Amino acid sequence: MTAASAAVVGGGLSGALQAIHLLRAGAKCVTLIERAGPPGRGVAYGTDRPEHLLNVPARRMSAFPDEPDHFVRWYRERGGSAEDFAPRMLFGDYVVELLGKAGEGLEIVRGEAVDADGAEVVLAGGGRIAAEAVVLAPGNLPPATPPGIAPEALGSLWVGDPWAGAIADGLGDGDAILLVGTGLTAIDAALTLEANGFRGRILALSRRGLVPRAHGLREPTTAPQEKLPPDCVGLLRRVRRRSGEIGWRSAVHELRNVTQAIWAGAPAAERRRFLRHLRPWWDVHRHKIAPAVAATIERMQAEGRLAFAAGRIVSIEADGTVRWRRRGSEATEAMRASRIVNCTGPEHDIVRAGEPLLDALIGRGRIRPDPLRIGLDVDGDCRAIDASGACSDRLYAIGPVTRGTFWESVAVPDIRVQTQAVARRIVRSGS
Repeated sequence: MTAASAAVVGGGLSGALQAIHLLRAGAKCVTLIERAGPPGRGVAYGTDRPEHLLNVPARRMSAFPDEPDHFVRWYRERGGSAEDFAPRMLFGDYVVELLGKAGEGLEIVRGEAVDADGAEVVLAGGGRIAAEAVVLAPGNLPPATPPGIAPEALGSLWVGDPWAGAIADGLGDGDAILLVGTGLTAIDAALTLEANGFRGRILALSRRGLVPRAHGLREPTTAPQEKLPPDCVGLLRRVRRRSGEIGWRSAVHELRNVTQAIWAGAPAAERRRFLRHLRPWWDVHRHKIAPAVAATIERMQAEGRLAFAAGRIVSIEADGTVRWRRRGSEATEAMRASRIVNCTGPEHDIVRAGEPLLDALIGRGRIRPDPLRIGLDVDGDCRAIDASGACSDRLYAIGPVTRGTFWESVAVPDIRVQTQAVARRIVRSGS
């Protein structure tokens, strides 16, 4: 095996960082394959909306673990500071610039990969790319249509792409919009509606109605001083106790550097219990929003233009009449929605995602879902595990699809460490 032919499938943030780290580690030629958007941006950083801000300060967004102030230096040249929650589109510019400086060893191919192994990547249409090592970097999986919703019956009332800038086109102050979901995607949609001047009513609805919390002042990362409980209930009690002592933000944040270890040591039953009962609560406390974003959302709520609710949709009629029931209530409420926007976030079930490449590889037994089906099964080095349980030295997976093994694998600080380690392993294997 040589380090001269590595292919990365997926040109979003994970794939872009993987390509950059491969070249920095000494790979001679890296092919980055992207089927749709501009390489280096992905969904999160492909936004062109200045109101969409990073969820962490600039000081934590370097692409390189060994240069923690790399992004800050770049951002300062453009008028920012280390504590800013920078616009996400600017971070996308940063990654695109890094790709542009990667050198002649980087080749970007526009196309859809439909099969892969340790010898080549097959593209739709029959093209083939030689690759001794292949890294799967699909990023977050596309959102699924919620059960009970038939987009074809709703026509223009249904918006499947929550980042579409035309969500409110043709609507006025008397119109109402339903956001299906109350998480980070719904926050993005609400911000865009506000920035585009929509002054009608917005209802964001999810089963629990949980909304992402806001960042506070700079939160120090300190390791827990005592042995942590091995079970969900024990950890929950511990976080509640520490919240009373140091505040909930610090109580959650002090788990930041040990979350992967906690997940790795948790039995399968505890992982399932966490996903079933605690995941939504973890998400809104762990993945916080910028203070300026929180202020906008709070103002919209105070003005009566935005509401969050816990409940479920009972029915949707072709004219946009939505009947729904609040959590804990038997009464049915109704609203006439001029738009219904899918803000449910990424699909969590890898089997239901419908990704052609992943489906093909799973079908051939080259990869397999992790036991929880929230991603692909990989070992601690991100090597793909096949249907027989064997690890591949030529096929890897990185980023959000590895959450079944690492859990924390969606944020830049996690992905940059992961991609650097994978790059060094691939280059060592080929030397």
